Amino acid sequence: MNNNTHIAIVLGTRPEIIKLSPVIRACHQHDIPCTLIHTGQHYSEELDSVFFDQLELPEPDYHLSVGSGSHGEQTGAMLAEIEAVLLDIEPDVVLVQGDTNSVLAGTIAASKLPVEIGHVEAGLRSFDREMPEETNRVLADHVADYLFAPTATSADYLRSEGLDEERIHVTGNTIVDAAQRHSDFAAKKSTVLDELGLAPEEFILLTAHRAENVDDRGRFADLFAGVERAASALGHEVVYPIHPRAQQRLNDFDLTIPDCVQLVDPQDYLDFLELERTASVILTDSGGVQEEACILGVPCVTLRDNTERPETIDVGANRLVGVNPNEIRTGAVEMYERTTEWENPFGNGTASEQILDTVSERSVDGQQVPQ
Repeated sequence: MNNNTHIAIVLGTRPEIIKLSPVIRACHQHDIPCTLIHTGQHYSEELDSVFFDQLELPEPDYHLSVGSGSHGEQTGAMLAEIEAVLLDIEPDVVLVQGDTNSVLAGTIAASKLPVEIGHVEAGLRSFDREMPEETNRVLADHVADYLFAPTATSADYLRSEGLDEERIHVTGNTIVDAAQRHSDFAAKKSTVLDELGLAPEEFILLTAHRAENVDDRGRFADLFAGVERAASALGHEVVYPIHPRAQQRLNDFDLTIPDCVQLVDPQDYLDFLELERTASVILTDSGGVQEEACILGVPCVTLRDNTERPETIDVGANRLVGVNPNEIRTGAVEMYERTTEWENPFGNGTASEQILDTVSERSVDGQQVPQ
């Protein structure tokens, strides 16, 4: 690795912190200059500080505190702030991860400056252009110089869009690096099961936060009806760490929560990882949770009409059911009864090292070294 390469990492949400944590940690282990820029897209002082502390990460060098707002307001504010920081620090490479507005803003800001861009988790496609995340990930891929695809399928999607082969690097997913490092630690340190009165493999874990589900009263109601049927069929209660936005929609819609569902506050990373690790089945609309469930060997049912993680379905770790109540029940029963000895399609836990090897193979004057 070339320790003269200055890397700037733009992040703004807790999934980005988790998935970029192995990259940040590897930068420090190899003495590679690394500047952390936190946009504050989904900022909670309590949860953010806990995440950085638990993951043994340094505090961000810049905290932009952009906060919430419309897509245009939020992205525009982040774009201006990120550009000012990049002009000040003059990095060689900017890394972004995933499909958030922070990714979009970081990519656009860097694209207008003499700096290279690396997109971690490139090539994911749901093929649903109504999803804001799909727009963000496609635009980032078509601008970035380094496309770090987690799987061969993701790399094929990039090639099908005409992106240059030399930009594509199949590294595996950094979530494997993070899950491998922290799942054992969570098992030893977390007390969340005792606190919530849960027994391992005797509860269903639910996460639902996507706008397509929680902003539509009918879909949200169907989702809960299906969760109730799944819980009844399996004889298990449901634990739902609810996002504040989803909680607000519940209040706005005046929806009745089934008795089998225990609403709990959002969990810190280690506690949520422990809930994932010990659940009998996970019902989710989160892409990251689909990955983590697959890696941890826990059956998953995805409450969406599409997924940008088709590899989880291909290996038998996941089933796509939408929000039809009967399909949710059927999917949960099927996955509960399925063997969990599937192959992890997301790599061997060395993605962060591969990413740094690629972006740091530069000469001192900033020209790319042939690979």
